[in-house]
Amino acid sequence: MTLDFGLDTFGDVTWGATGRLLSQPEVLRNVIDEAVLADAVGVDVIGLGEHHRDDFAISSPEVMLAVIGARTTRIRLGTAVTVLGSDDPVRLFQRFSTLDAISGGRAEVTLGRGSFTESFPLFGHDLSDYATLFQEKLDLFARLVRDPEVTWSGTTRAPLVRQRVWPPLGPEGLRVWIGVGGSPESVVRAVRFRMPMILAIIGGPARRFLPFVELYRRASEQAGLGAMPLGVHSPGHIAETDEQAQAEAFPAYKALHDRLGAERGWPSLSREDFLREITHGSMYVGSPSTVARKIADTAGALGLARFQLKYSMGPLSHEALMRSVELYGTRVIPMVRDLLG
Repeated sequence: MTLDFGLDTFGDVTWGATGRLLSQPEVLRNVIDEAVLADAVGVDVIGLGEHHRDDFAISSPEVMLAVIGARTTRIRLGTAVTVLGSDDPVRLFQRFSTLDAISGGRAEVTLGRGSFTESFPLFGHDLSDYATLFQEKLDLFARLVRDPEVTWSGTTRAPLVRQRVWPPLGPEGLRVWIGVGGSPESVVRAVRFRMPMILAIIGGPARRFLPFVELYRRASEQAGLGAMPLGVHSPGHIAETDEQAQAEAFPAYKALHDRLGAERGWPSLSREDFLREITHGSMYVGSPSTVARKIADTAGALGLARFQLKYSMGPLSHEALMRSVELYGTRVIPMVRDLLG
């Protein structure tokens, strides 16, 4: 398989020129500019993650993607991820079939359970139903993208009987990925629904996920699906030199890590921990050549069809993100392709 290159962001609220945090409206406009630049420098996919909190600005990825689609010509328009358990599968299908139509077939969606749970009480769902909501809604969404007429029943919403949903998908359909954090059950679920998998690798070496990759491949073969595409989503930042990239990324990543850690009971991030993750883990921070070699190593080891760099790092400034996007497209991607031959 050829290797596609993506960029992901949650619309992390960033520092402005004076060091203050920008407003969410400012951040949303900046994300659109970052995506337009990504299209111009040859990035294959932009993925926008859904959140409902004050440190991440993107709560409606499809609205953002529609604007990006109108200002770009080739980049694919995706999510990273859509929290399916707190959404309605029919409305989600309509939003993405509409996006696919107006963008000329460039829409795709990554479905996930969500590592943040703010959307569940916000939209009136009980967290005790977390697993059932995802399972049933995934089943319905899978039918909607494959069948023009759907009959379905479950416990989480009203049934459908020979229901057509408009607008319909085009002849190419809609590419649907499942975002997986790394459990055997999630891997098997992706295969059972015949949806390619994107592994969220945000800590530790990528090779520790090889058992999940091998399970994915075995399950795909046993299901008669052949070699299904595999993707990886990991954080990173690119600057002209390793030293500059580390100096820019560390304070921003620490601010994000420690804020989430205060909610979840993590210890504060030290510089030593940060550098260890760059050297031995799944942090793609450095010069173009450093990042390219690391991506090529991961892609070769896991047999990837997609690598998506989560290029936003907490409050790291829009200006630094724009430079990182440009270097990713103009230098990292060509280097990786050369390294992989």
